[in-house]
Amino acid sequence: MEIRDAHFPGRAPVDAYGDGGFRFAQMSHRGSLLCVPSGIYGWNLADPSEFSLDAFATVFEEQADIEVLLIGTGTDLRPIPAELKERFREAGILADPMATGAAVRTFNVLLSENRAVAAALLAVD
Repeated sequence: MEIRDAHFPGRAPVDAYGDGGFRFAQMSHRGSLLCVPSGIYGWNLADPSEFSLDAFATVFEEQADIEVLLIGTGTDLRPIPAELKERFREAGILADPMATGAAVRTFNVLLSENRAVAAALLAVD
């Protein structure tokens, strides 16, 4: 049996969040998500303390197509590490941390406006 990393090859709004996961494109996913121009990926992070340059490697690989990165930090707003904030600035990406619910809503609006947006969303219960 072949097990693949979760990946949806396209851009789609997030229809719902909570109970430890998300719904989008008539599918559901348990766990966190990384939504970038190349698609929506399962993201193996559960807490903002896990934010690192490696955790955002996919974002940096696609930085030419991303102007805004919304970072859903769970139920509460949590700051991102200074090193990570500086790396986003160097890449020309405006990284905006916020609670996951706010990040989902803002992502959907910017996506509907066809903006160069990405989202890193920690799952919430």
